[in-house]
Amino acid sequence: MSTAMNFSAKSFTPRPPDKGAFPLDHFGECSAFKEQFMECLRHSGYESAACRQRAMAYLECRMDSWLQVKLLTCTCFAHLLPGLPNQL
Repeated sequence: MSTAMNFSAKSFTPRPPDKGAFPLDHFGECSAFKEQFMECLRHSGYESAACRQRAMAYLECRMDSWLQVKLLTCTCFAHLLPGLPNQL
């Protein structure tokens, strides 16, 4: 039987994700924002559109804490940012 397992094959070595791949908030820097967002979702029946202000605050906290790459323009929050062109 030539289809037997080959135990001399190279094994898989995991590596950490690249910067900007949504790293975990190990120090809880944004946990208050996350809890406010989750509470809003629970109260709105998990309707994310009702919680966009809190989602934006959570993402801003992550960007300010260098847990996420800064977003220069995001079409989902364009209507919430003053001075941003509406053609996004």
